Amino acid sequence: MSTTIRASSLAVTMLAGWFGFSTAASAAGANDSDQVSKILSDAKTQAFQLKEDAEQMETFTRATANWASHADAISRIKEDVNSMGRLLAKLQDSRRSAAPWQQTAIDRINPAAKELASNTTAAIDHLNKNPQRLNTAAYQDYLEAIADSANNLASMITNFADYGKARQRLERLAAKLELPAGA
Repeated sequence: MSTTIRASSLAVTMLAGWFGFSTAASAAGANDSDQVSKILSDAKTQAFQLKEDAEQMETFTRATANWASHADAISRIKEDVNSMGRLLAKLQDSRRSAAPWQQTAIDRINPAAKELASNTTAAIDHLNKNPQRLNTAAYQDYLEAIADSANNLASMITNFADYGKARQRLERLAAKLELPAGA
């Protein structure tokens, strides 16, 4: 394993892609976008994995793990963040066809993901520059910030994905009861 962890050009490109889009988009119709709902569901799964990996790494603040363990854990988190970035880029690309609530989800998820990516980059930079200083307060703060950011992101995505599923169930029930639209 290399003694440094390098940010991939893919990660840098994805980060630029996520946040380079304008948040202004045309209003979508009242119907939910199945594509956006599917991506949100995939993001929910990815966010759960990211949260689990971040929580596992955060336990290093209470244990004596060696540099290789830290490097392996932060590499998994970096891969998780990159996977999340690809999903968020798909969400952003689908934003114009999204229902208003889905557009709100995209707009709220992106800043939370950006915060997580920033915390992850800071931890990688610290680990590369200070491989022997794994017990410093600053590094432990980065690990806690990653865990907190990952937890917040996972919670937000889960709530939006669950909201979408509840809307779909409600619409199916309304159709089954032959209720007028908007009732």
